[in-house]
Amino acid sequence: MNELVKSELLREAYYRIRHESGLEIYVFPKDLAVTYAILATRFGSVDNRYRIDGGSDTVEIPDGTAHFLEHKMFENEDGEDTFQKFARTGADANAFTSFRSTSYVFSCTGKLPESLEILLRSAFSPYFTDMNVKKEQGIIAQEIRMGEDDPNDICFRELLCCLYEKSSLRIDIAGSVESISRITPRLLYDCHSAFYNPRNMILCVCGRADPDEVTEVVRRVLSDRKPLEVVSLPAQEPPAVFRPRAERRMKVSKPLFCIGVKDSDISPSPAERMKKTAVMQLIASLYFGKSGEFYNRLYSDGLISPSFSCWSQHNSAFSFFTLSGDSDDPDRVFEAFSSHAAAIARAPVPREDFERCRRSLYSRFVKLFDSTEDIAVSLVTDFAVDGGDIFAYGEILRSLTAEDAERVLPTLFRPEAFAMSVVRPLPTDQ
Repeated sequence: MNELVKSELLREAYYRIRHESGLEIYVFPKDLAVTYAILATRFGSVDNRYRIDGGSDTVEIPDGTAHFLEHKMFENEDGEDTFQKFARTGADANAFTSFRSTSYVFSCTGKLPESLEILLRSAFSPYFTDMNVKKEQGIIAQEIRMGEDDPNDICFRELLCCLYEKSSLRIDIAGSVESISRITPRLLYDCHSAFYNPRNMILCVCGRADPDEVTEVVRRVLSDRKPLEVVSLPAQEPPAVFRPRAERRMKVSKPLFCIGVKDSDISPSPAERMKKTAVMQLIASLYFGKSGEFYNRLYSDGLISPSFSCWSQHNSAFSFFTLSGDSDDPDRVFEAFSSHAAAIARAPVPREDFERCRRSLYSRFVKLFDSTEDIAVSLVTDFAVDGGDIFAYGEILRSLTAEDAERVLPTLFRPEAFAMSVVRPLPTDQ
């Protein structure tokens, strides 16, 4: 299937192709100097239980496996790592793991077919040995320990441990030193077979790219691949927060806080999820942005600093809303948030302010199309991974109404869904 998808409003278009192996391919022609490619698998840190091909056996894997696998995918049996291969074509490559996916990327100004073939062959030709797995365990253990010394990271992770009781969101994306010690080459091969099958993956190439050229490279690499169905089996998470508060002491000069709202109202429809994503982003800007009354009142009172931020995540697997920053009195910030949330949940949405924020959000979305990297990463990780579409999201942003926000506010801001994590300075005698 080769379909041209157009947005008359944005004057943009991309090709959507379904390869016979099941791989989703997006080719987004853009006459910019840099071409950007991303290959993503729907395998993230929350995917630690799965079933394949409709079988009845459930496979459980150690926390941090998706991230560990990402690290190992750049090693090759010929002894030359993938970064060296990319260096010969002049491409700049990287990879990253999130809660929901693992992505492999490169950017280039030429030799696209050669670089794309390197990317695909690397992703679909795993090479694991006892020796290289043991070596990586030491490297990632060091990375985990470094993360345990990061106060901002700890504050956020402790918040997730407050919000969630059973979800793997509680666990660091890299896992723990203990969990990664249980990873073996056999386990990695099994996970690769399950999650790195083309039906579970997405490829997007944005820039000076031709769809026939891209599909020809895919055909060469994936000609003998058979589709496989993998189903992630997340833990059944109760709607209530696990605990309302957590507190740690670390080497910080001023207390840090993360306030979270656990949202369990998740639609099975990708279109509805995209709409709620937009509404939650708009609520963050309208009610907690730096031009709003809440931020400026707390800033004037000396309760928060410019480090304050507010953001949300909403997808088929989880949904939450967070505020973070530093404050000499995090409890007063939480009280102010709780009062503000209660007030906005029952009050009409101010129409003029809503429209101003909606236009601002839409303008930032349009600006995204000035960058091949922003287009490719957003198209895949923000939308396609969750069954959405980048052009459809633009239409949603244009059509949002204050009534849409008024329907979400009361269900989102429920006091029983709130939690806070605080990291305070060490006692002065330490």
